[in-house]
Amino acid sequence: MSLNTKHALEEALKKLLYHKPIDKITIQELTEACGINRMTFYYHFKDIYDLVEWCAVEDARAALEQEITYDTWQQGFLLIFDAVRTNKPFIMNVYHSVSREQVEIYLYKLTGQLVENVVDERAWGLNVSPNDKQFLVDFYKFALVGLVLDWIRKDMKEDPKDIVDRLERVVRGNLAQALENLASSPAFPTSTP
Repeated sequence: MSLNTKHALEEALKKLLYHKPIDKITIQELTEACGINRMTFYYHFKDIYDLVEWCAVEDARAALEQEITYDTWQQGFLLIFDAVRTNKPFIMNVYHSVSREQVEIYLYKLTGQLVENVVDERAWGLNVSPNDKQFLVDFYKFALVGLVLDWIRKDMKEDPKDIVDRLERVVRGNLAQALENLASSPAFPTSTP
């Protein structure tokens, strides 16, 4: 029942975003749309932005349900573009509101797991420190999110397949090479004495 309530709140939020900006939506409107009381909302979420973040996690999980590998990361990135486009009113409304960083959080959650899976797969058998692997995950995650944010800023007009095809040509082989470089280089200290 708890998950059903969360999904009902997600659906209500996304419907309301067709008609008004996120900073004008109240918890009362959400709870009335779902037929629940305010305390039920607060049982699940601390505020509307907490609900937005939960929506991001759920969208990421749904978009990336299939196993994404080094050989299929392009399809995974296309699934992220598809998830963003499917939720266009939600994304554009949040993007153009005072809570624009919520879109970045949403995108980091969508892309983070994709990149982490690929890095873990390619790092298997290599002596790469967890800090170096995380550095590489962050590097690619920030690059991918930057591309998606630029696409959103331009009203999602460019075909995502064109973006992914260009990206694939730019990064082909770079991840594997970066992991090999990190594995063969001496570890850098994480802090200074």
